Parts: sequence; C-alpha cells; structure tokens
Amino acid sequence: MNDINIATGKGGLSWNGDRLAWWQRLPAIQRLCELIRTSDPPAGEIGREGRGHGSFDSPVGRYLRLELQGSEHRIYFEEAGEGIPLLLQHTAGSHGVQWRHLFESRAITDNFRLIAYDLPFHGKSIPPVGREWWSEQYRLKGDFLRSVPLAISKALELEQPVFMGCSVGGLLALDLAQKHPETFRAVISVEGALHVGGNLNALEGFWHPQVSNETKATMMEGLTAPASPLPYRKETTQTYAAGWPPVFLGDLWYYIAEYDLRELASTIDTSEVGVHIFSGEYDFSATLEKGREAHEAIPGSSFCEMRDIGHFPMSENPAKFIEYLLPVLESIKGA
Repeated sequence: MNDINIATGKGGLSWNGDRLAWWQRLPAIQRLCELIRTSDPPAGEIGREGRGHGSFDSPVGRYLRLELQGSEHRIYFEEAGEGIPLLLQHTAGSHGVQWRHLFESRAITDNFRLIAYDLPFHGKSIPPVGREWWSEQYRLKGDFLRSVPLAISKALELEQPVFMGCSVGGLLALDLAQKHPETFRAVISVEGALHVGGNLNALEGFWHPQVSNETKATMMEGLTAPASPLPYRKETTQTYAAGWPPVFLGDLWYYIAEYDLRELASTIDTSEVGVHIFSGEYDFSATLEKGREAHEAIPGSSFCEMRDIGHFPMSENPAKFIEYLLPVLESIKGA
C-alpha cells in the first residue's frame, strides 16, 4: 500500500468519523502505512548535482510584466537552452522549480529553449498590486489559466512553441490544443486527462486554520512512486508545505470542478498541433486509465506509460522521466 488515500479511494479500506480529525492526523496515519508495508521497490539514487562550490546552474531568471484580464502581473520565469521554445507549466499549488532538472540536461537544452514560469500567486510571481486580491476568493479559472502561456508566448515573441505541463498543467496542455492549436507546434500533457472530477468540499483540509500545511505535503508524497529517490520526493512535497495556504485548493477549482474535455477531445486536430500524453504508474489522481482514455479519444496522439513514476515525474524521478521524454522531443524536433 503506497498511500492511505489510494486504499480508501479505490476500495479495500473505509473510515468514518470526524473529518477534521482525519485531516489533522493524516501525516501520522500515512507514516503508519509506511511502517507496516511488507516491502518497497528499491528507491532510486541521485547523482552529484551541480558543478561544485561557487558554480552556477544553467537557468537565468527574469520578471516579465504582463497585462492579464485587466491587472498588471509580475511574472517570474527561468530559461536556459536554445532552439525550439518549450514552455513549462508547474502543477497545482507549486511553482516552476519542479522543472529544474530538465535545465541541466544538455540532451534537451542543446535543441530546446526551456522557459519555466510561475503562475500568479505562485513562487516568485507575487499577486498584482493594482487590486484588492486579499478580499477575493482565490479560484483558478480556465480562461485566466489559458491566458498566461498565451501572453508569455506573445510577449517573448516565441514562434510556434511547444507547451508541456504536469497535473493541472497536463490538463491545460490538452485544453490549449483544443482551443488554441494555431499557437503551438505540439503539447506534452504530463499526468493529463480529459476529466478528473471529484468533490472539492471533501478537500477542505487543504485550506483550514486547524490543519497544518504539512498535511498537503504528506498527501502529495503519497502521489509519488516509492521507487523515486527519497530526496527528490521530499523536495517535491516541500513546495506544497511552503506555499500560500489558499493557492492549492484554489488551483483545484480548474483541475476538479471546471475542466472537462470529454465531449471536445475528438475535435483536437493533431495534424495542426502534436499531442503527446505521459502517465505515471503511481498516479492515483490523473491515473494511467485516464491518460490512456485521453489518448484513445484524440486521433493521432501518442501515449507513454511511465513505470515506477508517480504524479510528479520531472521532480520526483527526473532521470527516468527524461529517458521517457527524449524520444518525444526528438520527434518534435524532426517534425
């Protein structure tokens, strides 16, 4: 059993009682599950990072001023590499640091200009100064979310970029392919689906004054694969514990409540925009089945099943993810 939420959500275990008490004790419950496991696959190891003391990593960060739906936003992005532009969208509740390992892969950056941005209210993209955002309910809606990569692409004068996103970004990739195929040469949907669905009211623990942000991190660690290197799994979840409390639940509005391409998937024209879908074996949110369903509904799309990987391929097990990714990037480069 990799995670208590898999066991309760997919059958085998059930519980009832005080929901708040459950959320408050989830880290301890999850730790108990780890201790009673009979065995785990061997976790991967990490190699030496960086070039030593005093050296610089590859990406360079900048701030870009964008007018988005009537408000001026200060958008942070990092970039490295040269060649075909590749926009990188992080998961719900996190930020662009998730893509840091791809910046250090010469096999990628020799041919692609990687641009990883932080959505407004995430990471270093602070809220807009020109409106009273603190008096609003934060809720990520599709029209605003789609406007961000479109505005970045236009402002940076990118010519036919590739878009790659994970989780909420994986849904966005398919959304962009359906609504804005003329802008992108290809989209890569990592942990994407046509529809995720669920009950937002059951996730109140993601933003509750009596529930620690550590609970978010614990639940996200349950979405990673046990074979992924432990330091990278912990790094992945740390961003959730460190984030602005309302942002994760607010992002899930698009992910759970709004997004639904089930009736529109067949209208995506892969002769106009390439569509590539990646699904991790241990993702119990955007499952393998959901990824395969999207692939089967979009004629001409490709599908990759990633073994020993969970919901956060690029940050939890970057070396393995890059192995899966390179053939698709090569096909895009040669198209």
